Amino acid sequence: MTTSTSSPHTAAPSPHVRTHASEPADNAAQTLPSRLRALASRYASALVFIVVLIAWQLICQFAQVPEYILPAPSAIVSAAIGLGPARWFEHAAATLQVALAGYLVAIALALPLAISITRSPLLSRIIMPWLVVIQSTPIVAIAPIIVVTLGAGWLPRVVITTLIAFFPLVVSTALGLASVPAELVELSRSLRASTSRQYWQIRMPYAVPYLFSALKVSITLAIVGAVVAEFVAAEKGLGYLILFSTSSFRVPVAFAALALLVLSSLVLYGLVRWLQARLFPWSQNAGH
Repeated sequence: MTTSTSSPHTAAPSPHVRTHASEPADNAAQTLPSRLRALASRYASALVFIVVLIAWQLICQFAQVPEYILPAPSAIVSAAIGLGPARWFEHAAATLQVALAGYLVAIALALPLAISITRSPLLSRIIMPWLVVIQSTPIVAIAPIIVVTLGAGWLPRVVITTLIAFFPLVVSTALGLASVPAELVELSRSLRASTSRQYWQIRMPYAVPYLFSALKVSITLAIVGAVVAEFVAAEKGLGYLILFSTSSFRVPVAFAALALLVLSSLVLYGLVRWLQARLFPWSQNAGH
């Protein structure tokens, strides 16, 4: 009778050994979708922007949309290149000068006024209705009056920008100064802290998150104010360029100026965020 010569050592590999051998592949299969989701979440805005640009270009190209109605992105880029860097710098510098000047004047007026409002309830009842009236008045409607009153120079454009950027700074800063817990205020009074010390060491730290929230909103409003002022009275600036280009049916140039305005707003907004992260990093997690 023939005996089997097979050895026990030649038996089939155990399932346990196969499981260990396939673990790297299983881990890779599990981590790949999560990595793709993380990349998609991180670059979602950029991907959507690229998709919109491609769809915009294809629609304008295949539907043969006239440039004076909706120019294609390629036509906008060509118009921007054709205008030249020197002209773009001239118009952008004019708009940014007015926007930043009005923004700084709004800050210089808003902070003392917010402190005064929180210190005096009577002053708050007197000033707040006027602030609401100013905010409720359409600046576009009174901009020509401001230009007629102050002239057609640089000053009325700064005033218009200041009026647009002013209101959020006052209201948000006053709200932050008033958000201090009452027990801290009473404690400072019991320790006979002066009013100025109470504001600088207790109220102002509480107001920092509110203040930077208003600063980020107001810097974008300052760009809007500068453009509105240039619509009314200006000889250069991105707002003036948009108005002049649309009146002569050079719509791609107007779209390029609009894109530069959006980019300027994003850069200034990011600069304010960077200053907050650099100077007051703790205020970013305050929830305001």
